[in-house]
Amino acid sequence: MKKQIFLLITLLSLSANELYACTSAIFTGKVTSDGRPLLWKHRDTGEDNNRIQFFKGEKYTFFGLVNSPDRDSIIWTGTNSAGFSIMNTASYNLKDDDVKDMDMEGYLMYKALSVCKTLDDFEKLLNRLPKPLRVEANFGVVDANGGAAYYEVNNKRFVKVDANDPKVAPNGYLIYTNYSYTGRFNEGMGYIRQQNASDIVSGRVMHSKISPQWIFDNLSRSYYHSLLGVDLKEGRYSPENGSGWFIDQDFIPRKSSVASIVIQGVKPGENPEQIIMWTVLGFPPAGVAVPLWLAAGENQPTVMLSKEVAGNAYACTKAVELKNRAFPVKRGNGNKYFNFSMIYNSDGTGYMQQLKKSEEEIYKIFTPFIQETRKNGVNKEELYKLYQKADSIITSAYSSIQF
Repeated sequence: MKKQIFLLITLLSLSANELYACTSAIFTGKVTSDGRPLLWKHRDTGEDNNRIQFFKGEKYTFFGLVNSPDRDSIIWTGTNSAGFSIMNTASYNLKDDDVKDMDMEGYLMYKALSVCKTLDDFEKLLNRLPKPLRVEANFGVVDANGGAAYYEVNNKRFVKVDANDPKVAPNGYLIYTNYSYTGRFNEGMGYIRQQNASDIVSGRVMHSKISPQWIFDNLSRSYYHSLLGVDLKEGRYSPENGSGWFIDQDFIPRKSSVASIVIQGVKPGENPEQIIMWTVLGFPPAGVAVPLWLAAGENQPTVMLSKEVAGNAYACTKAVELKNRAFPVKRGNGNKYFNFSMIYNSDGTGYMQQLKKSEEEIYKIFTPFIQETRKNGVNKEELYKLYQKADSIITSAYSSIQF
């Protein structure tokens, strides 16, 4: 008991940098359910509100995740019409200078989606952009030619970590949080979250394959903690037994989690329009995953978009409302604690459990369409009809949540 209390106090004293962090992975076709690469980003930041937005770039159209208040050329995960997809995680062990005014990763990714088709294009872009780049990050990138890699980038240089290289990624995947493997040893953040994800994934790939649905269920909504040796979902906590309160530290989903996206790529030779951006807005344990296609342009599901300039998406707003119910304490250190029984419990009444049925319904109605697009491309009229159904399912799901 004394050891556990000491660990919890230590965790609470960690740097505030950990608040604005992400967990991510690249899964090559070697370990996925359909042989197509998966690019996963579970985003943590100080801005709760986000939406999906479509852009017309210099060379390519693209869409992705943006902060709802932003009106500038900033994007945090996205894919373009050439089949180039990108995301990032902040790194805290790469910077070796005193350059100020950093955090330009969103601008860099916007530029990359606008002009890049391949990993080689991205490398050329990094080389020709003016220095300092004003970034300290790990950029995860996949393209339609089979390329898949992380780029550890600071103000002056980058290092490519190739997910297809068996010497680098012998198991067919790479997991990144908030440190870089080529950065300063034992510095950076996210070591526990990286171990959480590694434990979960390694147990999966030995027996089965990785899918977007599996990622959302087992990573984005996991409450496994590798250091403490606990899994809150396995604890079967109910509103009637125990307080249900826990410290919000080093789980993959946290109060600062605002979205989870899995970009399902294509095999070499397939049409990039078949790329699917599976998206959960708001707080992943309180969100519903929706598959999105760039071919629909600006006509994405209305629950994922803003109805006004710099406004928030409905799906995000509702997920954040539920998150705040689980994090109700505002005074003192209360914001570091959450009521897990609101999220998940043995009675099956946690909002994660209630929303699961709606997400399964969305998977069900889109599965035949996905199979058809693999053969004949994207039928936009049919897609718009499915988007309308998804809007209805999600709206109904949030309106019927019971506590």
